[in-house]
Amino acid sequence: MCLSTLRITDPMNISKPDSSSAFVSEFILVGFSFEWEVQIFLFSLFTTTHVLTITGNGAIICVLWCDQRLRTPMYMFLGNFSFLEIWYVSSTVPKMLANFLSETKTITFAGYFLQFYFFFSLGTYECFVLAVMAFDRYLAICRPLYYPNIMMGHLCAKLVIVCWVCGFLWFLVPIVLIAQMPFCGPNIIDHVVCDPGPLFALACASAPTTQLDCYTLSLLVIFGNFLFILGSYILALLAVLCVPSATGRRKAFSTRGSHLAVVSLFYGSLMVMYVSPGLGHSAGMQKVATLFYAMVTPLFNPLIYSLRNKEMKAALRKVLGSSNIN
Repeated sequence: MCLSTLRITDPMNISKPDSSSAFVSEFILVGFSFEWEVQIFLFSLFTTTHVLTITGNGAIICVLWCDQRLRTPMYMFLGNFSFLEIWYVSSTVPKMLANFLSETKTITFAGYFLQFYFFFSLGTYECFVLAVMAFDRYLAICRPLYYPNIMMGHLCAKLVIVCWVCGFLWFLVPIVLIAQMPFCGPNIIDHVVCDPGPLFALACASAPTTQLDCYTLSLLVIFGNFLFILGSYILALLAVLCVPSATGRRKAFSTRGSHLAVVSLFYGSLMVMYVSPGLGHSAGMQKVATLFYAMVTPLFNPLIYSLRNKEMKAALRKVLGSSNIN
């Protein structure tokens, strides 16, 4: 997120702006620079990961669409979450793959900011929708008698719409302000995705207000949603501990296990990247951490939700006509 402005810029990783140079019209997104054989291997690996991510999340959407028994709020949010993940990886990975086979690795000014906007907007939406999914599970565990009357279809639809709107409006103003800043050459950005940190380093003039706005919005969306999720888990845990039967406790915990795993993967990688004490991460560390929440987490989400959920496994067997999913 825009918390990348927190990182101490390493002079070895980011080119110094040169005020005497003409304003840039494109950027060089360095990505990974290895020998050609390694580049081809990474291209194949990332392509396979991208295809598996889209296939896995697409399979969840198809299963939820075909199985009438899964037309519940929890699975409605899950289907929307899988739809998000498809677009989330598609906002960055295609350009990443193209750079593996490109000698110039250039991206236009408009292309950089389009990726920047969609990647951050979809990431922001993921923060909001994970909080909504936590709220749904909180109601199901702590208010089971009221849950069917509260979490009805129209409320679910409104929550999803609000998450989409907030996600795409949250960073709109800061991104527009950053796009209006003058950027001087050289235009080399040592990263795998379009990130604001290197942009501020390449600006001809400092913009502390814009950086502060970006930083504040990032803090609000990351920590606000994370603390909300954490609070819902604490309340749910207290409620589960009051359940007299061990079977009831196991069932309650199982409904939150998948969501907890996804939250841990997503927020864990974000906080390692942006909130760890060693803020001066190397360029390589920044790339690996970015890949984790941009590619690895969306790949694991279908596995987590399908393999840990008996209803999903049964629906997958029914839709795929296979008994190999145990």
